[in-house]
Amino acid sequence: MAKRKISKKKVSIFVIIVILIIAAITFFIFLDSKKDDTETIKVEDVDTIEGYDYTLKSNSTKYFKDLFKQLKECLEADEIDEDEYAELVSKMFIADFFNLDNKISKNDVSGVQFVYEGFRDDFIKLVSTSIYKNVESNLYDDREQNLPVVTNVSIEKGDNTTFTYGDQTDDNAYVMNFEIEYDEDLDYQTSGTLTLIHNDKKLEVAAMEETN
Repeated sequence: MAKRKISKKKVSIFVIIVILIIAAITFFIFLDSKKDDTETIKVEDVDTIEGYDYTLKSNSTKYFKDLFKQLKECLEADEIDEDEYAELVSKMFIADFFNLDNKISKNDVSGVQFVYEGFRDDFIKLVSTSIYKNVESNLYDDREQNLPVVTNVSIEKGDNTTFTYGDQTDDNAYVMNFEIEYDEDLDYQTSGTLTLIHNDKKLEVAAMEETN
């Protein structure tokens, strides 16, 4: 029985098709790797305050960066002005927590470093299902959602009080009334009250209430 001859022309076309398929697959893999390497937003720590575990993120707003600088100067002074410390912590917590525009996703909860250490896990769970739950992903810097940008926080100190959280009681807790200014009114909270308690040498946010 005579063997069937394969046309050289058909072989050439087949080889060309295979090469084109391999080239296309390689091209799309390259594009995907480039997207992963160059287009995703990368957030890094750019500054810290030693002894207090406060960190400054690369995507922080200019307003927050200015507050961080003030806090660092306050805590590195020979004698710490605790009232100033309480005011700066209050401003920074509010400025970071309510500024949603620079958040990568709904899980990127900010302000946690200023929250009372024993409440942080519950705090993250709580806000992830409330104010942060509708924040869309911006991993590739392509989000079109309009989110709040905090431009200023005003603080008015109230009378110190006794505050109990769990088995911890602070007889000299700070009560700080705040007002928030945004670059645009998107119907987010604009005022409220914070309670700050002592945790060793740190002041931490133990409670927040909204005012009408």
